[in-house]
Amino acid sequence: MTADQTTSLLAGLAVLVLLARLLGALARRLGQPAVIGEVLAGIALGPTLFDGAVSDAVFPDSVRPLLSALAAVGIAVFMFVIGLEWDAGRIRGIGSLAASVSVSSILLPFGLGTLLALYLLRDHAATDRTAFMLFMGIAMSITAFPVLARILTDRDMARSPLGVVALACASIDDVLAWTLLAAVVALGGPTGPEQWRILLAAPYLLGMFFVVRPLLRRLAARTTAVSLTPGVLACVLAGLLLSAATTEWLGLHYIFGAFLFGVVLPRTGTERLRADVHDRLGQLSGTLLLPVFFLVAGLQVDLSGLDAGGLGDLALILAVAIGGKFAGAFTAARLNRMPLRESAALATLMNTRGLTELIVLNVGLHLGILSQGLYSLMVVMAVVTTAMAGPLLNRLLGRPGSTDSPDNPDGPGTRATPAAERTTDPAVQRSATALRPPVSPEAPSARAAARRRGPRGPRGA
Repeated sequence: MTADQTTSLLAGLAVLVLLARLLGALARRLGQPAVIGEVLAGIALGPTLFDGAVSDAVFPDSVRPLLSALAAVGIAVFMFVIGLEWDAGRIRGIGSLAASVSVSSILLPFGLGTLLALYLLRDHAATDRTAFMLFMGIAMSITAFPVLARILTDRDMARSPLGVVALACASIDDVLAWTLLAAVVALGGPTGPEQWRILLAAPYLLGMFFVVRPLLRRLAARTTAVSLTPGVLACVLAGLLLSAATTEWLGLHYIFGAFLFGVVLPRTGTERLRADVHDRLGQLSGTLLLPVFFLVAGLQVDLSGLDAGGLGDLALILAVAIGGKFAGAFTAARLNRMPLRESAALATLMNTRGLTELIVLNVGLHLGILSQGLYSLMVVMAVVTTAMAGPLLNRLLGRPGSTDSPDNPDGPGTRATPAAERTTDPAVQRSATALRPPVSPEAPSARAAARRRGPRGPRGA
């Protein structure tokens, strides 16, 4: 690197971190997840505004490959944290309810997305029609578990019956969506003499679950309390990076290897270690690396030339994404005898896409499945579906802590109990009983402080 490149990179990163922090805080004040402001910060620095003059001045072409490298590391760390958060125990006791809602909220938007792809092929040519159709179906089916969890925490609903069900559904949704995306990446990935490597994906998966995971469990069992020493952190980082590099070499995307390494880390006996890793890596990723990814993603978004035809395509994308996801989740919830309002709230939560959608779209753009124009429209869809969750939940359940809600059975001046917590529906109450973690004997002030901190990990992802 030359001195000019180093200066441009460091100064640009300083501007980016501060702008992302500022717009993220502004989004939070407006009742939105911080990711909304951070994504808009990336778009604002892209070619959409002022024909890219701002991004050209702050991040010249000579430093953009370095930004892409930093963004890749950030996404790998983020996916590892998502894998670390995944817990099969969330669906224990309500497997049929969570599975039916999750499958329905994927199948319907997936089917509608593939049909929409046939229409979009008229103006957005694709080299592989099958991969394009499958990818559009997956892009319509995504639910952002981190955003959903953050919304529930901010509304003090994470332990409510509705919150427990939503977290369980999003957990299953995550696994199904990433599995489908891996299949599409294998189908639409680059061809050539190295294509045989994809055949090693199954042995790699088996090795991670039946060799690496038991080995890590034995190592954890030998120590009474595993703490995050510099040596342990170095081993965790090396493991996630090697796993990510392996799936990239196999012809899959590196995000799958990072996610899988987080999943196979043992849960029992490593609670403190996992919490410390979550906090340490989450802060680094959320403060520096993810804003770089938002910038890299925003540099590919160009809405300056959007015409009437583009607006029509955007309207169809929004209708399929919102309508398909909502109808699938809502119908399955109602068939499981959830009350009308709670079913609508659950469908709204399942519609949040956030950073998870951006990662999927970035994969599609990287593989050449999406054109830049269609990618830009899909990013708008990801922002809209995430931003609408808060206002819709306020409409359905009332504002968190509201005292003057018309649905408040305790009258004005008292905290309204959210509808999600008042329900007596057996299916929803069984979900809460099965999945709600035991209340720790911590002091009320400690519990209040924990609620203010919110979930660990990348902010608002």
